[in-house]
Amino acid sequence: MQTLNILENTTPSFNVFNVLANSSAINDKQNMSLLEQLQTTLSLEKLLDIFAMEAARYIQFSGLYFKSEIASKTLRGSRKSKQERHFELKLNNEFIGAITYGINSPISMNHYKDLQRIHKILLYPLKNALQYHQAMQLAMQDSLTNLGNRRYFDDQLKRAMHNANRQHEKVGLILMDLNKFKAINDNYGHSIGDQVLMQFSDVLRTCVRDSDSIFRFGGDEFAIIVEHASEDALDIIQNRIDGALKTNIILSKYQVGCSLGTTFMNRADNEQTLFERTDAALYREKMKTLASLSVV
Repeated sequence: MQTLNILENTTPSFNVFNVLANSSAINDKQNMSLLEQLQTTLSLEKLLDIFAMEAARYIQFSGLYFKSEIASKTLRGSRKSKQERHFELKLNNEFIGAITYGINSPISMNHYKDLQRIHKILLYPLKNALQYHQAMQLAMQDSLTNLGNRRYFDDQLKRAMHNANRQHEKVGLILMDLNKFKAINDNYGHSIGDQVLMQFSDVLRTCVRDSDSIFRFGGDEFAIIVEHASEDALDIIQNRIDGALKTNIILSKYQVGCSLGTTFMNRADNEQTLFERTDAALYREKMKTLASLSVV
């Protein structure tokens, strides 16, 4: 059975120091210490770690989860529990998010009050962290397609290669660009060109798994990082893209095609060597495509 509790400040102007001032002398030192720790980071993951250590003083939980319109985070090591207890967090009537505890036994009234107290201390650091997270997401996003941009690609490729080496798994890289995209812009205008780019982005989303990541570098250049890849994963994605280009109304109307370069990471690779090898594969495919089009 799930229970929902709403934690909301009802005073006209909420100030976390009011919480500290109104708390008992026994809790003052703990409150101030928690606030100081929470204010040391803008990382949602680290903020959740710090908060979880304090919450564990009052209740036993097997999982801790935070969800908002901006981000969702799960405490590392969270496990399934018998029950969940939800707390909505609001600051001056503004919904910040919800914290869920996975518990196996009821929460006492005293500990419930302790949770309410530390939730109030969490509110401002949490709001700041969410604003920072949102700003970073926007900085990593292509504004036209909402795909990741080149900066985000560089970060994610490094992470994916590190995880693949550690877990002894395959990671694949696909680089692609559209054939004769400049001609579409020249003949039909940049508005049509933008439509083509957005449609192509949507096609890519339908051709990959949730664990794969798609990026637009700018212009008509795109990339896909394929994690936990099987031997035929890159071929499967390529075949899906080829088929989707033919069935998409907009892309087929303007006869949009694309060239792809695909490569698996090897153990000697770094980010640069993997990218360069994939880029070379893309160049070879591009030359083949251009040669066949010129013959026609």
